[in-house]
This record gives sequence, structure tokens and C-alpha cells, in this order.
Amino acid sequence: MTGDYLKHFQNLELFRDLPVEDLKKILDQCCEEHFNPGFVIFREGDAPDKFYIVLEGEVEIWKDYDSPYADILAIRGAGASFGEMSLIDELPRSATVKTVTSVHVLYLDRLPFRKIILENPQVALFIMKTVSKMVRVSNETFQYGLRQKNSKLEQAYEDLKTAQAELIRSERLSTLGKFASMLIHDLRNPISIIRGYAEMLSVALPESERLQSMVKKLLAEIDRLNRMVGELLDYSRGNIRLDLGVVFLDQLFNKIVENNRSLARGHEITYVVDNQVYEPVLADHDRLLRALSNLVDNARKAMRNGGTLTIRSRLTDDSVLISVQDTGEGMSEEVQAKLFEPFFSASKAGGTGLGLLVVANVIEAHQGSIQVESTPGLGTTFHLHFPLHPRSL
Repeated sequence: MTGDYLKHFQNLELFRDLPVEDLKKILDQCCEEHFNPGFVIFREGDAPDKFYIVLEGEVEIWKDYDSPYADILAIRGAGASFGEMSLIDELPRSATVKTVTSVHVLYLDRLPFRKIILENPQVALFIMKTVSKMVRVSNETFQYGLRQKNSKLEQAYEDLKTAQAELIRSERLSTLGKFASMLIHDLRNPISIIRGYAEMLSVALPESERLQSMVKKLLAEIDRLNRMVGELLDYSRGNIRLDLGVVFLDQLFNKIVENNRSLARGHEITYVVDNQVYEPVLADHDRLLRALSNLVDNARKAMRNGGTLTIRSRLTDDSVLISVQDTGEGMSEEVQAKLFEPFFSASKAGGTGLGLLVVANVIEAHQGSIQVESTPGLGTTFHLHFPLHPRSL
């Protein structure tokens, strides 16, 4: 047997580089055995009696094999050894070994193994060093696997928290949306009636500049209230259906500035319009007007002590870029992170908290995107980017 299996021993990490004479002493004490597939060679907790060297076939090494928490630690094939640790430390088996295929092994009983070690200190020292190295490698592998599992668990936990928060948010918003939809239908009629009477007053009242100014302000506030109701309606529907048509941005910008100038009286705000898009844009005029009006209104509120409000537009390839910039209070990163959340408002002047959400929804409905740049104390810029001629919606 010594000549037949000497090469197997020389390839084992446990005995590699051991002198041939010492290998032969160990090999002379070995016996052969065959196991069928699915055979349990030894179980976790068994007394140590042998260690094995696989000549042919494969075995599985299991932890907690007979429990619901069973976990496979490794699969060993030809040239591998197992069971030596229990012979060295004389402790019960720490794992269960089960054959995967038909397995041909050599084994060495505990007593001959210990006799060789006691009679050959050089062999004992060599085995001790080799086992120490194997334990180190095993620990590093275990630690790496543990880190990987912990990382996956942490990610799964974060995903679960995100999903739970999104579910709670969706349920809350669904309830609010239903409530808003019911409320809107009750508000629309009285708003229309108030506007009708205000228009009649503008015609019936004497040509008094003061009275006409008051009626004009009344109509402007009615329009603002109507826009707020429209924002609630868009939110309650959950999506926006566009009514596309030809829009000239210079006319749109002028209308927005004119509407906001009356609201900004008492504030030293300078309006600057820099339009470089002269060709018609295919868009929903009323929706785009509402989105830009919301941005301009927010910019005006952010400049309570006055400042400059700039509306710019330019073409980039086949797309339109509109920027609304103010020199107001600016926003912190924490506020910016919540800007597009429903019913969130950082403005001290109040509002529905839906204005920026409506802006984002309108631009997304136009197949575009929105970005914000803001620095506390220096101001804020919103960039709206959407196609000049959007694809079929």
C-alpha cells in the first residue's frame, strides 16, 4: 500500500513537505474503506476515532446537520483530508460528514496517529504548524463570509424600511387624494361664482382707479385660489393628461411676470427675462403656465427683502431648457431633499405644499426633468428640461 498511495500523502496540505520516511511511517498504519452515496461517515458530537483522506469521490461537511439550521460548510474531493482536528485536540466531532458520491478513502485510527506523533516530535511540530495555518485560512474565510452575510442583511433591512415607508406613504397619499378630489368639486362652483361677480363689478363700478385696482386684486386672488384647487385636482388624479398646442415662450414669460408684479407690490423685486427660444414649442400652455407660475411665486416668497428674479430659456439640441433663478434665502440640503414630497412646504408664507410636486409632474408629463441648485443666503435656481417637440403622448 505504501507505494500506491505515497503520492496522495505528498499532495496533502497536512503532510506536504514532510520527509518520505515519516510519510511512510504514517501510511503503513492506514487502512482502506469504501462508502456508498449518502452515507454519514460521522456526526457532529461523535467521539474522535479516525481521520480520513479522500482518494476518490466527494463528501459534504455540514454544521447542525440534524437541525432546522443545517448549513453546508464545504465540499471536499480527491486529495482532501477531514477529521484530523478531533484527533489532535481530542474533542468531539465539530461537524457532520456525508458522502455525495461513492467514496474511496484511507483512514488512520486515533491510537496509531497519536503514537506516531509522540514518537516523532518533528512530525508533531510539522502537523501543528500546518493545522495552525489551516485554522487561520478557515477563520479568514469564515470572517469574509460573515461580512458578506451581514452586508446582505443590512441591505435587506434598508430595503425593507424603504418599502415599508413607501407603503405607508402610498396609503396616506391615497387617502389624502380621495379627500382632495371630494373637496375640489365642492370648491370649484363657489370660486366660479365669486369670479363672475368680480367681473361684473369691474364693469359696473365707476371709473375709479382705486376701485378698479381693488377688483383687479380680487380677480388675481381668485385666479391664485383657482390654481391651488387645480394643483389639488392634479394630485388627486395621480397623473396629468396634456392638451398639447403651440406655445411661444416670450408671450408665456411676459404673462407670468405681469401676473406676479401685482402680487409683489411692496417688495423691491426686479424681473429679468432672457428668452432665446424664438420658435414655437409644443406643450400644454395652461400646465406649463401653472408650473412656471408656481416657481416664480416661490421665488418671490423667498425674496422678502427684495432681489432679482430671472427667467431664462435656451435650446440644447432638440430640447428646451428653462431656468427660474432668484437671489433669495436659498435652501439647505435637508430642505432640498424634501422639496418634491406632497404637502411639504418650507415657505413661511404658507401654501398647499403641492406646488413643486405639480411642477415636477407637469415637466415629467412633457417627457422632461427638473433639477434644483440652491445655496443658503445666495438663492435658488430651478432648471426645467424637456423636448422641443415631444414624442406622441
